[in-house]
Amino acid sequence: MKTSIWIDFLHLFYPRLCMLCEEPLVEGEEHICLNCLCDLPRIRHQETEIWNSLFVGKSDIRQACAFFLFEKGGHVQQLIHAFKYYGHKELAFYLGRLAFLQLQQENHPLCHFDVLLPVPLHPKRLRERGYNQSEWIARGIQSVLPIPIDTSSLIRKVKTETQTHRNVYERWTNMQEVFELVEPGHLVNRKVLLIDDVLTTGATFNACATVLGDVPGIHLGAFALAKV
Repeated sequence: MKTSIWIDFLHLFYPRLCMLCEEPLVEGEEHICLNCLCDLPRIRHQETEIWNSLFVGKSDIRQACAFFLFEKGGHVQQLIHAFKYYGHKELAFYLGRLAFLQLQQENHPLCHFDVLLPVPLHPKRLRERGYNQSEWIARGIQSVLPIPIDTSSLIRKVKTETQTHRNVYERWTNMQEVFELVEPGHLVNRKVLLIDDVLTTGATFNACATVLGDVPGIHLGAFALAKV
């Protein structure tokens, strides 16, 4: 009770502001006000559209989904940059939780997996950033779906440069032999959901799936917070 009173007192002088419109947040709002949240562009189509165009014939990913539409200069990009480059890891948790609260209501196929596997960062990049944003998205998902997060079975052995200005072929070749499977036993006969922040060409997910495909009985899916 005393903690709540103290927090309310602090908010009188340092109000919590929406990360997008900078208006004060009201009780029940976190990071983003309700108006801005409702305006975020969500992708509304069957997950098979993404799966067919990006993964069929390229990897064993069987289901795929992205939640928001990533538009250059848009609010979704602003939010992703906030947690990816400016330390707001709790925002990644919040958005992952938000997405799966909605997907759970829709009884989406991605809500029926056994393991969450965030796309790993290279150890040097992890030290630079201090956290893996995909793992924080996964933590948000885990707050909705009580299933384990695996951060040890798959590692990133090559530190790749940004994919932003690469074409489809360059993205694909840039991701070859980037990942390594080190503890396959945890994933045998499991439904494993790969987690990342942004889906563009599917090169990162497909590279992970290529390595994971040798695990006996594995069933792979992919979730990205946003799709370009």
